[in-house]
Amino acid sequence: MGKKCKKEKKVKGAEKTAAKMEKKISKRSKREEDDLEALIAEFQSLDAKKTQVVETTSSPPSPRLNASLSAHPDKDELILFGGEYFNGQKTFLYNELYFYNIKKNSWLKVDIPNPPPRRCAHQAVVVPQAGGQLWVFGGEFASPDGEQFYHYKDLWVLHLATLTWEQIKATGAPTGRSGHRMVLCKRQLVVFGGFHESTRDYVYYNDVHAFNMDTFSWSRLTPSGTGPLPRSGCQMASTPDGAIIVYGGYSKVKAKKDVDKGTIHADMFLLKKDGQEKWVWSRVSPSGVKPTPRSGFSLAVGPSSRIVLFGGVCDEEEDESLEGDFFNDMYLYDMTKNRWFAGQLRCPKSEKKKRRRGKKGDGEGAELGQDQKGEEEEGQAPVEVVKEIVADDGTVMTIKQVIPNPGAGTPSSDSEEEEGEEDEGEGAAAASVEPCPRSNAMATVKNGLLYLYGGMFEVGDRQFTLNDLYAIDLHKMDEWKVLVEMDPKTQEWLEETESEEEGEEAEGAIGGNDEEEDEESSDEESEEEDEDHPPVKAGESYPDYESRTEQYWLKLARVNMGPDAKEKKVVKVSHAMVKVYYDEHKSEPQ
Repeated sequence: MGKKCKKEKKVKGAEKTAAKMEKKISKRSKREEDDLEALIAEFQSLDAKKTQVVETTSSPPSPRLNASLSAHPDKDELILFGGEYFNGQKTFLYNELYFYNIKKNSWLKVDIPNPPPRRCAHQAVVVPQAGGQLWVFGGEFASPDGEQFYHYKDLWVLHLATLTWEQIKATGAPTGRSGHRMVLCKRQLVVFGGFHESTRDYVYYNDVHAFNMDTFSWSRLTPSGTGPLPRSGCQMASTPDGAIIVYGGYSKVKAKKDVDKGTIHADMFLLKKDGQEKWVWSRVSPSGVKPTPRSGFSLAVGPSSRIVLFGGVCDEEEDESLEGDFFNDMYLYDMTKNRWFAGQLRCPKSEKKKRRRGKKGDGEGAELGQDQKGEEEEGQAPVEVVKEIVADDGTVMTIKQVIPNPGAGTPSSDSEEEEGEEDEGEGAAAASVEPCPRSNAMATVKNGLLYLYGGMFEVGDRQFTLNDLYAIDLHKMDEWKVLVEMDPKTQEWLEETESEEEGEEAEGAIGGNDEEEDEESSDEESEEEDEDHPPVKAGESYPDYESRTEQYWLKLARVNMGPDAKEKKVVKVSHAMVKVYYDEHKSEPQ
């Protein structure tokens, strides 16, 4: 009883701390968000000028992370929305919408009037009703310098049958946040956790909210029992019987002034309905081969009521330094058996039969089997694989990854589980192709296949953002297939020490590629959309354009922010607006 009381007090204390911190940062973050709201409004004014749906056959989306990848409920398509990209100097946010045709291995970029504002770290859930719907809640917008943040609390639905966006305005929504999780549980969208960050403070959440899809109303759930501590980036899925599983996540606290200490959570909880209205938290203790501690992993719900976990990163903190170990392994959690499995690739059946024949024979066969056994045991030791990728700027990326002991197979049925235990140690064939280690990639399952897109990893102080696409059959677990290869030419990184002039020439080269290509392919449409703003002249530098149009952007910022805004803020927002507009519309030198 004593231990239980201590745990309950710890959870309640964390909740009180979170509530105090949220109140503390609300005033500071409000000032920052006022600055960003004008910038977001400017982006929305550009989107509002689109009057019709435009579908364009496209190359794969530019590198990004913290987007959402969802499976279309009726078609063999995947839906990619939003995301972010950082090139070392500037942060890019997206509200682009892409459809990936699985059979044709092709991308379609779809521009729809009045979309949600640009964001990352949001949540998207597909609902099969009315020809299919994609529901999007929350997320984050960052200033180009990555120093200010705006956290959304809006709810949107994309009607897939008509290709129209609709904002759902309902009272009682959760506070603005990103890194939260959202799942469909019967006729409710259930939101848990997340965080809110300002320049100097942050707060992590463990509250639970539900949006009723019949009444179009929000309600805050108050489950009994001991639930998870506040966190973001956890794994969350609906069980076959209507409960919700929550696993892992990440949070941080102030260790001392200007020093944060991060916590990687590896616990699991079940949120279940008790009667008609009440919800209850309970702790879950799964068996099997559990994932090693990590954050930033990707998640999806696979066939046979199994949750799939891929990759992630484990940050090792020493004093004020931070270094991350990135993963490309896979784990599966069986919701019906409450058991984890390591997702190792399987040997072909013909190879297994050969090995069995070697084991069962006598005489020479027995000796061969003994030799083979020795080789297999030797092969079970972790293997370090080193890959080198040369980026367009000549930087050599060295990726080290450790392939663990393949003895823990990934059974997909009871009979296969027995076979897997019998053949334990015969393991997985070495994968010739596999995704490189990464965190914050996008994952979804369609027709029993896990699709993995993008994400990022770090080498030293440099961040590499990916735009590759992989798929693996979760029934066979035999091989990864590369659908889109990573292009080393997209791996640009601008050091902070580079001159502003060099930075300006390179800014937008990656994060803005798609928009610039679209403008070139539809000049007339682009000119028509931007006729209200002073156009960027051919070859015009940023300082010249800013000087020439300064009064126009000041006036526009004043209109967006209102007459009571301080002049200093108006000037700051106008500079941000002109910079964003210039980056998106500057002409490339001939």
